[in-house]
Amino acid sequence: MATDDNEDPDKRTDGSDVEDRPNNGNKRDTARRRFLRVTGGAALATTVTGCLSLGGGSGGSNGSGGAGGGEGGNGSEGGGGSGGGGGSGGGGGNGSSTQGNSGGGNAIEGPVTIGVLAPDPENDPIGGSIVNAAELAVEELNNNGGIGGAQVELATGNTESDPSTGQQRYRELVLNQNADVTTGVFTSEVLLEIMDDIAQQQVVHITAGAASTEASRMVAENYDQYKYHFRAGPINDRDLGQNLVDFGKANFENMGWDSTYAMVEDYSWTEPISELFDRKLGSTGAEVAGNQRYASGTSNFGPLFDDVESSGASGMFTAMAHTGTEAVVQWAKQQRPFGFAGIHVPMQLPSYYESVNGACLYGVTQTSATPQSEITKKTQPFVEAYNQQFDSYPVYTGYITYDAIKLYAAMVEQTGTKNADQLVSAMEDASFTATTGTLEFYGRDQEFPHDPVYSEDAIYPVFLQWQEGDGSGVQEVVWPEQYKTADYQQPAWI
Repeated sequence: MATDDNEDPDKRTDGSDVEDRPNNGNKRDTARRRFLRVTGGAALATTVTGCLSLGGGSGGSNGSGGAGGGEGGNGSEGGGGSGGGGGSGGGGGNGSSTQGNSGGGNAIEGPVTIGVLAPDPENDPIGGSIVNAAELAVEELNNNGGIGGAQVELATGNTESDPSTGQQRYRELVLNQNADVTTGVFTSEVLLEIMDDIAQQQVVHITAGAASTEASRMVAENYDQYKYHFRAGPINDRDLGQNLVDFGKANFENMGWDSTYAMVEDYSWTEPISELFDRKLGSTGAEVAGNQRYASGTSNFGPLFDDVESSGASGMFTAMAHTGTEAVVQWAKQQRPFGFAGIHVPMQLPSYYESVNGACLYGVTQTSATPQSEITKKTQPFVEAYNQQFDSYPVYTGYITYDAIKLYAAMVEQTGTKNADQLVSAMEDASFTATTGTLEFYGRDQEFPHDPVYSEDAIYPVFLQWQEGDGSGVQEVVWPEQYKTADYQQPAWI
């Protein structure tokens, strides 16, 4: 299997120590990075010329060898290798030389354009994390020689969380901006709208936010058509449900939850979660006091909370994204006599405590990672670099977008091509150390092909609880045990 574990730790697939890494002596900063932002039908392009570390040179003619990668500088990896025209390739520098490609070269034709789809990145922290993480990943790649010697450029499109708008932005990225790969997408509705476009354009897309298994079912049922879709995260909606059940089995008893009431917002991404709750929530050891799907436009949770309270449930188990803030604020303000845990996307935001004046205190949510997490060797270097550059911390879509771009870069360099079909094959065999775990994909013959594998040895989300810190809230990991930073706390009013 392809893996990044044996790579030089200073190479671009490990995002650590980026401030200290040279790019042939010329570090690129944010202001000089090419950045394409697609809004409506227009694009703003700021072009810069980076100092690139080129791969193998083109083969010479009349017996003259190609450059074979050129001469390595002091301490750098030299080109080595044989020239394509019969002569010998260039020699390495004073550092360690590596085997070069044949003189014809295996350098990637540049630029490599990364297309990113995000909802309202200027105002929505979900979309902002996607774009910020993409900018950081692209900057790190360019600071380390690009992808296979090719400069990396970024093009972004605002989906506005609207399916038709998302489809339009996708087409602009691929057809107008010539994106070599696309990533991002928060809502499942937008993802499903662009699936046929992904198939038609035959450009690899790596989802970094939407969880719907409908996309992976399309890959399973018509592989040759839809094989270009992969999901770097989150785990799909079926696995999200299983992850919730696994959390309940491991924690409900210690949390004092002898009975639970499932409260799930009525959106497409939660349908498999509700179905799984119907079958498996009772296996947690807690009595199931209720299992309710509530209307997507709900803003008054009083009647719903009355249902939970009258059932006698000691905890409310949630799956909320679009409606979560109203729910947690009213729960805290009314001091309802039951715990609040599950999936609550707004609560994943590191700045959420201040945004809701502490109303999320004692709330528990599943997420990919937190600013304090050390999931892999790449988690904290990414968190620190993100915070240094943007003076904030990412939500889960930021981690996953960063991983998606670094995975794509590693696969292009491994295969030596941007050819989508060859990249699909390489990604199917990949085992990639990401910021959120070891990223591997379910196989084409499995139920959900090209979705991230959910297991303790692969992607295994953490559950955080908002607890009081030094005058502010802290996202403490309460499960799994290997990432735990604090014990679960009962709400003070219970």
